[in-house]
Amino acid sequence: MGARESALASSLSSEQANRIYALILVTMHDAIAVGRDAAVLVDVDLSILGAETARFDEYEGQIREEYSWVPGPLYRRSRRQILRGFLDRMRIYSAAYFLARHETAARENIARSLDRL
Repeated sequence: MGARESALASSLSSEQANRIYALILVTMHDAIAVGRDAAVLVDVDLSILGAETARFDEYEGQIREEYSWVPGPLYRRSRRQILRGFLDRMRIYSAAYFLARHETAARENIARSLDRL
């Protein structure tokens, strides 16, 4: 059962279920989040990019482990594309809180990860 169906089964309105579904979809990071709720949710989701170096490196290892079934060359190409997409943004984070606390570290972490790939 998907998020929308679970929300409807929990007696939420169709409007509420659709809102939950839309918020989940913004975490795919294929577009800039629109609206305060979506922007904050995406910033929270991306906060790992601005984590301390050791934690970010651990996260990168976890991502590779999650996609261990993907052959190395394909994984590296795809991961580079994803990370480059974040660096190409004018801002990775939308909310002032996350921008001030994580933007610089996120860019440094991503650049370091790209160098390793």
